Amino acid sequence: MIVTTTQTVQNRSIQNYLGLVSGESILGHGFVESVFAGINNPEGCTGKCKITLEDARQAAIKEMEEKALQLGADAIIAVDVDYAEIKDEMLMVAVNGTAVKLIEYRD
Repeated sequence: MIVTTTQTVQNRSIQNYLGLVSGESILGHGFVESVFAGINNPEGCTGKCKITLEDARQAAIKEMEEKALQLGADAIIAVDVDYAEIKDEMLMVAVNGTAVKLIEYRD
């Protein structure tokens, strides 16, 4: 599955736009506090927080890809990644994009 933030796929043409797809992941209770503690203390959770954020982002992208596959998509274009704090305790990672069917290559 091609996942890109651009509006097109290099060297490929879009056959059909299949619709908006999304994925979400929520980092648990107290994560936001850990991030701010890490900002105030460089030795704090910096490495751990980065790994946790990366894992959450990848989980959200995987969910989005699964939805695109159900639509028969070859790619997801115009992908946007957003982060939102929930009740000062949790962090949500949300990804959105447009599922598309690409024109097959012809030799």
